[in-house]
Amino acid sequence: MRKAPFRIAVFASGSGSNFQAIADAVKAGRLDVTIELLVCDRPQAKVVERAREAGIPVFTFNPKEYASRQAYEQEILRQLQDKQVELVVLAGYMRILTEVLVEAYWGRMLNIHPSLLPSFPGLHAVRQALAHGVKVTGVTVHLVDGGLDSGPILAQRALAIENGDTEEDLEKRIHPIEHDLYPQVIQDIVQGAIDLDRIAKDHNSTIDRMNNP
Repeated sequence: MRKAPFRIAVFASGSGSNFQAIADAVKAGRLDVTIELLVCDRPQAKVVERAREAGIPVFTFNPKEYASRQAYEQEILRQLQDKQVELVVLAGYMRILTEVLVEAYWGRMLNIHPSLLPSFPGLHAVRQALAHGVKVTGVTVHLVDGGLDSGPILAQRALAIENGDTEEDLEKRIHPIEHDLYPQVIQDIVQGAIDLDRIAKDHNSTIDRMNNP
């Protein structure tokens, strides 16, 4: 039986509230991982300050200093491999990923999204839900497959939309759900309650059947 904690990296671009929730869960002993690295494309972002205060190594970069997305992702991949990262956790990372990282960490890269996927993928999911007049939205944790929030779903939690809700109102109620659900899903992976190998294999089989009817 495995005794060493999972080695994870968190990618974020902004304030880092989901990063903080994960770090707090680790500190409280509720999450059996070590955060080996924060990756951030905005060196002045609040999440960088959060990571440094927690003593977590940080890799920041300016995308404009690289020739292409693939070029900076190759550098990120080296950082992840140097730290033997096993699981990549996207937590408000606002860059489109290329095959460099997606293929290297297929089945080992998670994202969290503020809707009940497959409804309302992409940017402004809360705004989309309100514009469509749905009565229920929520939060989804899924594997990253290179599409737009299209990877296999690992967990979801629903939230009712109340009459008169604004985008700000709904976001305020969604954030605590994210902060609770994301560490829980990661711990479920650590403990084997979520079998990423099986989920990724099933997804690959489905894609093969679609491509070769």
